[in-house]
Amino acid sequence: MRYKWYRIQSDRRAAVCSVHPTEQATLQCIGCLKSKIPVAKSYHCSAKCFSDAWQHHKVLHERAISALNENGTEEEELFGRFGSGSSSSGIISAALSGSTPNLSQSSGANNGPTPVYPTGTEKSSGETWFEVGCSRTYTATADDIGHALRFECVVVDLETRGTMGAPTSVMTSRVIPAPTPTPRRLIPVNAADAMGHFDLDNRTSSFGTFTVLSYNILADTYATSDTYSYCPTWALSWAYRRQNLLREIIGYHADIICLQEVQNNHFEEFFAPELDKHGYQALYKRRTTEVYAGSPQAIDGCATFFRRDRFSHVKKYEVEFNKAAQSLTDAIIPAAQKKLALNRLVKDNIALIAVLEAKFGNHGTENPSKRQLLCVANTHINIHHDLKDVKLWQIHTLLKGLEKIAVSADIPMLVCGDFNSIPGSTSHGLLAMGKVDQMHPDLPVDPLGILRPLSKLTHQLPLVSAYSSFARMASVGYDLDHQRRRMDPATNEPLFTNCTRDFTGTIDYIFYTADSLTVESLLELLDEDSLRKDTALPSPEWSSDHIALLAEFRCTPRVRR
Repeated sequence: MRYKWYRIQSDRRAAVCSVHPTEQATLQCIGCLKSKIPVAKSYHCSAKCFSDAWQHHKVLHERAISALNENGTEEEELFGRFGSGSSSSGIISAALSGSTPNLSQSSGANNGPTPVYPTGTEKSSGETWFEVGCSRTYTATADDIGHALRFECVVVDLETRGTMGAPTSVMTSRVIPAPTPTPRRLIPVNAADAMGHFDLDNRTSSFGTFTVLSYNILADTYATSDTYSYCPTWALSWAYRRQNLLREIIGYHADIICLQEVQNNHFEEFFAPELDKHGYQALYKRRTTEVYAGSPQAIDGCATFFRRDRFSHVKKYEVEFNKAAQSLTDAIIPAAQKKLALNRLVKDNIALIAVLEAKFGNHGTENPSKRQLLCVANTHINIHHDLKDVKLWQIHTLLKGLEKIAVSADIPMLVCGDFNSIPGSTSHGLLAMGKVDQMHPDLPVDPLGILRPLSKLTHQLPLVSAYSSFARMASVGYDLDHQRRRMDPATNEPLFTNCTRDFTGTIDYIFYTADSLTVESLLELLDEDSLRKDTALPSPEWSSDHIALLAEFRCTPRVRR
């Protein structure tokens, strides 16, 4: 076979809307051009599109101002009028005429591919073809944005090298720009450094600190158009989402990565080898299959990665809540009710616990010669809203296992994951407070009697939610104040970590033992404006229905109690 790829350019081509990439643009933001923001982000299909996107679009300008680091007259003239809401759109946008300049000027005959005119195509037609590839696959470039591509293949005789028959060809739709979400920054919560922020792209962990990422990436088996009808089909495809997720995850430069909803085949074929290239060692535990009836390869689980240059692997524990359910029913459930109890408790959820040894030393600890160990739990708790007793029991079972590890070793702990439990629930209370309010309205939901006696619903780990640090800090600096507006003052947790059309709320957390770890900085939270008013997650920009959480910690001398 002989392959050819062509880019078809028309003199009449219009720009593409940055918000609705299938629509042609009619407005261009002049502010974007002057502040050196990528030109593709400057286009909008209508005044309403620009107005609706203004709160998100304004962030691009604000960050461009910081990047430019100048205070010239031009900036004051351009940006001084910002902040007055959508009415600003008339000031900084201009209508596009039919003679919009071609965005792909660099692809002309001077430096780019040579134009060709296949049979039947005349130069006067206003259409020019550029040969851009000669292999079976082709990766679109920035020069292709707004243009259709044509793929041709023809059978070739191996001996004569002559073609056999007419070429077969396929035309693609117009190439659209790859959505690029606004970068999220690390916001310091240490009072001594709370006025600044960190650029993740140009930052490495300082001596004695490390970063932890927790992220439910949305398994492909659950990413269906029926469930997420508001997300374009192409943005739901695994081929697109896996690259977008990998780019996001790698961009955080975390020392430890805890992922949930990682399919077994995707771990083996994609995430493990790709993250290995970036220096990460991988651990994985897939969910059990007593209930699951799908493909064994498509079952999901929890994956924990850590940088080899920062940590070494000491021990791995696998928690299967199904086995714990069997032991529980054997111990306390009458034989006649055992089957009913197992039907309620057996849900295939798991947890993966890793004990790691730090390679970056024990700066600030009591005994510098002592090994600095760290225990990292990664879990995904049952999702069903009606099974509050099962959620609470699973979390309690995990915490009791972590307590045993804590007794055997003087070790800081992190508990990360998707707990499918909102702030104020019994499960969140057990994690954050170490006990459950005996008057909580969820406690009567206990048909098996597994939550009684109440005195056992406690733990001794001094766990604190990392993101509550935003709420606990004294009011200093724009960044902290900005983040507090994305926190729930009643619970000291983010307003949401999961955002779909059916549910918006917080169910993901990073908990840490406050007697041995301190929070240095946190990845900034998103708000609904930054996700755009008319959409939810997943989206072309963000490829999961959850947002990533990331915290930077420092090991501290353990406080003796």
